[in-house]
Amino acid sequence: MQVRVYYEDTDAGGIVYHTNYIKYCERARSEIFFERGLKPSLGDSSGFVVRDIKASFLATASLGDTLDVSSKILTLKKTSLVLLQEVWKEEVKVFSMEVVLVYVDKGKPCRIPEVFKEVFASL
Repeated sequence: MQVRVYYEDTDAGGIVYHTNYIKYCERARSEIFFERGLKPSLGDSSGFVVRDIKASFLATASLGDTLDVSSKILTLKKTSLVLLQEVWKEEVKVFSMEVVLVYVDKGKPCRIPEVFKEVFASL
C-alpha cells in the first residue's frame, strides 16, 4: 500500500512523527481486508487487537514523500498471528515492526475465523 506524507504527519522539523509509522501499518492491515470486500471483524464485539509491537525506526521520511507499506505473515496460530510490516521510501527501509494481533470476541481471545485466516494466508 502506498502512503503520501502530508504536513499533518510531520513534526516541526518536517520529519514524519514516529507514531505515524504505526498508523501507516494499521491502515495497510485494514486495506488487506478492504481490498477483498471485507472488514477486519465479523461484528460489533469481535476483531483484532494489538498485543505486542516491536518497532525499529531505521531512517526518516519527510513531507511529500511517497512510502510503500508491506505486510508479511510470520506466524499464524488459532487465536493470534505475527505480522512483519515494513515502510519503504524507494529502496530505503525507514521503519519495521513485528506486531502480534489477537482475535477477540467480547473482550476474550477466540479462534480467528477461517475467512480471515485465508486472507492472511494470501500474504
